Amino acid sequence: MIRVLIVDDSAFMRKMLSDLFAGENDFTVVDTARNGKDAVDKVKRLKPDLVTMDVEMPVMDGIQALETIMRETPTPVVMVSSLTQAGAEATIRALALGAVDFVAKVSGPISNISGISAELLTKCRLAVRVNVARLAVPVLKSPAAGTLVSFKQFPNDKLIAIGTSTGGPRALQEIITKLPANLPCGVVIVQHMPPGFTKSLAERLNSISSLTVKEAEQNDHIQAGMVYIAPGDYHLTIENSGGKRCLKLNQSPPVGGHRPAVDPMFDSAARVYGDKVVGVILTGMGHDGAKGMQAIKNQRGYTIAEDQSTAVVFGMPKSAIELGVIDKVAPIHTIAAEIIKAVTK
Repeated sequence: MIRVLIVDDSAFMRKMLSDLFAGENDFTVVDTARNGKDAVDKVKRLKPDLVTMDVEMPVMDGIQALETIMRETPTPVVMVSSLTQAGAEATIRALALGAVDFVAKVSGPISNISGISAELLTKCRLAVRVNVARLAVPVLKSPAAGTLVSFKQFPNDKLIAIGTSTGGPRALQEIITKLPANLPCGVVIVQHMPPGFTKSLAERLNSISSLTVKEAEQNDHIQAGMVYIAPGDYHLTIENSGGKRCLKLNQSPPVGGHRPAVDPMFDSAARVYGDKVVGVILTGMGHDGAKGMQAIKNQRGYTIAEDQSTAVVFGMPKSAIELGVIDKVAPIHTIAAEIIKAVTK
């Protein structure tokens, strides 16, 4: 039985969420809290298996409460955030502070959860299975971040392609902040995330990295020292166009339930860059990216997977490793160094 604490300043939302969990035979609501301070106190006293946390609340907001909980009583937390710009920014910060995942609630005259019920239950069931100790460790910008690496005169003919899902924002922060400003190639990323949130993720990574990070746009030319994140609800692929390598966005059907999906990005990278691709698969549920890694390996590109010891969810990396298409398995804190080595080969 999963013991859940519901945190929301809206009595209506507390009731809706309580009824949702009460209708499932594997959840029990141990209590509710109306603000962050109340939540911190109840987490200490009740030791729930899981917390659903609203972002915007009086007295102490969800971000402050999350930070305190992860420091004092590490517990899996799923954020329930609004689809506003401020809500997206706060959610990305929450993921960096240790939240396992989030769902975006639909705003309206009265917020309701009818459209997110299945997603919330799925993510809550997954959240209680993660190693929360890995999320409680702060991710700090490396002191060496931005230090120029002595690259030889490499032409801009390589590509770093990264795919990730649950736990990805923290993993990406760990990697991107350690890559040097003079990186001689571009980076493309697919992070499973809905519309509105990928832009906030890009802005956050851009603010703490030496590289320029942006949400990808149609026909962007891939440039050295640039990081492009696929926008929510759009697949990202790479094409040759007029002698340049360009990014293409499309809304073809979801692949494996995801849009953006990692496989189409990896497949196109392998097709366009051949053996010049450095493919990286990070934490995430499921197997998206494994077939794409196979395509990269078939073209003799170099492939890296996050080790189980640091992955928040060892699903996507495990699938690729089990296919036998990974050259290097490494913990998250060494992957930036492995990428740099691969680029200079």
